[in-house]
Amino acid sequence: MSFLERIEERPGAAELRAASYRMLGLKRGATCVDVACGAGHAVAELVRKGLKVTGVDADPDAVEAARQRAPGAMFHVAHSAELPLEAGSMDGYRALRLFHLLADPVPTIVEAHRVLRAGGRIVVGGQDYGFLLIDSSDQDLTDVICLGLESRTVSPRATRTLRDVLLDAGFSDVEVAVHNEVVTEHALMAPQLKSAAAAAVEKALITQEDADGWLAEQARRGRRDRFLAVVPTLLVGAHR
Repeated sequence: MSFLERIEERPGAAELRAASYRMLGLKRGATCVDVACGAGHAVAELVRKGLKVTGVDADPDAVEAARQRAPGAMFHVAHSAELPLEAGSMDGYRALRLFHLLADPVPTIVEAHRVLRAGGRIVVGGQDYGFLLIDSSDQDLTDVICLGLESRTVSPRATRTLRDVLLDAGFSDVEVAVHNEVVTEHALMAPQLKSAAAAAVEKALITQEDADGWLAEQARRGRRDRFLAVVPTLLVGAHR
């Protein structure tokens, strides 16, 4: 739960959530489901906008935290491909930070199509790990280390397929937007950097010496205010 909290409270996270709400374009009183709701940050904000919100997450601990954050919402512990909602019962559907965890996005999108009313609005997306940018004096090594980070994820590049998946599922007016989070504070990315380097070593993509040297360089960049990472998130919206 502390990880989920940190993700949603990082600089830029509130802006990303707001961008997804604008893409949803729902009016007060509309029904909306937030799938993979995590600790409930988006659910709470959507409730304050006057929406009737249902939060869904497969993690019971996440749902409990979300209930405390947004007591005015309805919650369910369920998988994204099996929502305990009636067909056509939702005006809006939102799911971010989900698809990199799924081996196949199709059942989740098909289920979204089922629970949305005709004309309803969907917004899905998340980080595509293949687009992560980290500045370094050795960019080739950095690119290999980023491949290590991808190896820790079920579907690291799933988000780029969502436009096709939505069209195949019968959605229309599909639009794609890119939200970039620029990170210049090394401490915010340090855990991910260590995880990426460790994974690259485990996969025999680099040596431990390579990893240690790269991590040391990134730490030095942080101390000199020279650290830079750009984390793009794709938002894909459509009509049912």
